[in-house]
Amino acid sequence: MFGSEVSASALEPTFPLVARHRVLGAAFGGLRSGRRGFGSDVIGSRPYRPGDTIHAIDWGASARLSTATGSDEFVVRERFAEEAPRVILLLDRRPAMALYSAPWPWLDKSAAQRAAARLIIESGLRSQGLVGALELAGDGPRWVPPQTRAGRWLLDSGPLAAVRFDGLEDSVSALEHLWVWNRRAVPPGSFVFVCSDFLSPPPDATWLVALEQRWDVVPVVIQDPVWEAGFPDISGVTVPFSDPRTGAIIEVRLSRREVQERRRANEERREALVDGLARIGLDPVLVSSEDPQDVLRAFVAWAELRFFAGGLRS
Repeated sequence: MFGSEVSASALEPTFPLVARHRVLGAAFGGLRSGRRGFGSDVIGSRPYRPGDTIHAIDWGASARLSTATGSDEFVVRERFAEEAPRVILLLDRRPAMALYSAPWPWLDKSAAQRAAARLIIESGLRSQGLVGALELAGDGPRWVPPQTRAGRWLLDSGPLAAVRFDGLEDSVSALEHLWVWNRRAVPPGSFVFVCSDFLSPPPDATWLVALEQRWDVVPVVIQDPVWEAGFPDISGVTVPFSDPRTGAIIEVRLSRREVQERRRANEERREALVDGLARIGLDPVLVSSEDPQDVLRAFVAWAELRFFAGGLRS
């Protein structure tokens, strides 16, 4: 179903944006909207009215109606308009998101976040969408309004190119800034991709406020499968641990029982996170690798699940 997206150009891989609801935005784009206009999806038919374009005339139906009535009658097809989707990135800039960078053999979360962000931007642009971003760094929020064609500038030379992981522990709550400041820039139907490890997830109220705006919120869960989604068997071994905020190194020696307890706690935490998001009605993207192809597969799997659940494909 989505093979064409997986085999896309190695330079610009994309995944389909599958919306839960019809979008509202600037015409014309790649997603179906709730208003009538030019598009590919037929809503129904009605009698011709002066001013209608001849391209909307259903000639077959018009001929049948004319034959039945004995007079010249014209029928036009009404369609859903195609709208330009708004795609917003919300990037978690806590120090913990910079863990496990090279040369460590585990998931480089900063690289995984960047790969996910680039993929989201390319997919938004491929759908003829407007792409923007919000991050909450140590010096406060940085907001880039949705824009066309310049979306790649966000990562290449824009304000997000120089990445600092010095955000507050509640960085994901920056989601609230979107609806406080930017309701016009982020209309109902906008995709909001929240890229974080969610080890300190926001309260349900934050998600519910976003959903009340009828945004299509997508949590992108970036967790290391070894240390965060599980825990390795390091019993009896002295292991150095680093505080991501202070950089202090401490050596820890865990017993087998302590290792099992940590592994069980991490697995239960991840399961509770995924189940909690599903309970609210959110479909997370689960990322456990910084390899661009693995990240692409995670987003394509998300799109497939949405599509077969009845979503609206771009």
